[in-house]
Amino acid sequence: MPAQTLDLLCLGNAIVDVLTSVDDAFLDTWGIAKGGMNLIDEARAEALHAAMGTTVIVSGGSAANTAVGAAKLGAASAFIGKVRDDEVGGYFSADLRSTGVAFGTPAAADGPVTARSYILVTPDGQRTMNTFLGACQNLTVDDVDPALVAAAGVTYLEGYLWDPPHAKDAFRKASSLAHAAGRRVALSLSDSFCVGRYRDEFLDLVRSKQVDIVFANEAELLALYETADFDGAVAALRADCALAAVTRGAAGAVVAEPGGVRGVPAFPVAAVVDSTGAGDLFAAGFLAGLARGRDALDCARLGALAAAEIIGHVGARPVADLAALARAERLDA
Repeated sequence: MPAQTLDLLCLGNAIVDVLTSVDDAFLDTWGIAKGGMNLIDEARAEALHAAMGTTVIVSGGSAANTAVGAAKLGAASAFIGKVRDDEVGGYFSADLRSTGVAFGTPAAADGPVTARSYILVTPDGQRTMNTFLGACQNLTVDDVDPALVAAAGVTYLEGYLWDPPHAKDAFRKASSLAHAAGRRVALSLSDSFCVGRYRDEFLDLVRSKQVDIVFANEAELLALYETADFDGAVAALRADCALAAVTRGAAGAVVAEPGGVRGVPAFPVAAVVDSTGAGDLFAAGFLAGLARGRDALDCARLGALAAAEIIGHVGARPVADLAALARAERLDA
């Protein structure tokens, strides 16, 4: 087996987030389904951006957020994703590397601009994403470095990566390389609308054992098994997968393993400001805990702690010292 020099390698869409606060009427006016991720073209992206008014611009991307969160918790993390060699791509790359995440995917010299996600946050803290994939669509198998995959204890793949057509092949290549090196592969279902688009393919990835660990929220899990029965869906996932974690918002999270199903409570927060990145940071905490050899329930607690930090402010990158928060909860070693 190759030497492990990384705890976590994340593959995903390299996206810069553009956030603003809106009311529900704004969503209705634009015909946008609340709470999900909607794929848009460049023309709609420009029109929506013009209507958003004052915005906050931060680096994002689901798997990139997870890589950052894990790095902030002390995990050796790397990211594979595609940007264009434009100003926004340069900003994304520099910002990601500044967090301690290794990022060496070559930027595209031509083609669509670096991806943007226009995120509309309603007064209840719910985020609705409108994503122009841009350069993400240029991610191919050639961008997957076999040595990097073999060096990572876990390779983490975001479900959103299933949207760009060539990225599917990169996804499968990474999974194959990881298993050939004796490593584990994790999948985030990402979004219930994403699950709706690719339900059969996601189930095949899990049931064919191309994926070892699954992350989902309650809505995504129910969409995957096309049921309203949460306990039944957890039982089905437990039968399909060696390890899974399902988040339930204020109700906490459950961990499903061959030995049974266990739950952890959510950490209290003063107010839910913006739910963007909550699932990403839960996965970050969980995987950072896994890298330390923690029990799955402690991994879920660390995930819940990281998710609580992220929903207390705008944007999907931590602003508090996650490592200090983990130490305070005795979840750091």
